Amino acid sequence: MNIETLVALPEDLKAALDRRAPSPPERDELVAAALRAYIAWPRPGEDASDLTVINAHAEELNAEAQDALSYQVPL
Repeated sequence: MNIETLVALPEDLKAALDRRAPSPPERDELVAAALRAYIAWPRPGEDASDLTVINAHAEELNAEAQDALSYQVPL
């Protein structure tokens, strides 16, 4: 379930957001993904071991690896 909220952004950031995600649904998805990534990142003083960081981003890292593998050609 999504809820609406009002966020005040600097003009340059809003313009960059509009260029990157021109439609409202795209903007919603981009902002939600950015917030999820930011919230998942360890704060100073929290356990920020390499494994913690990798596990927090495992889904994204695995997707990138699969994408890179799809460009390989058989030798």
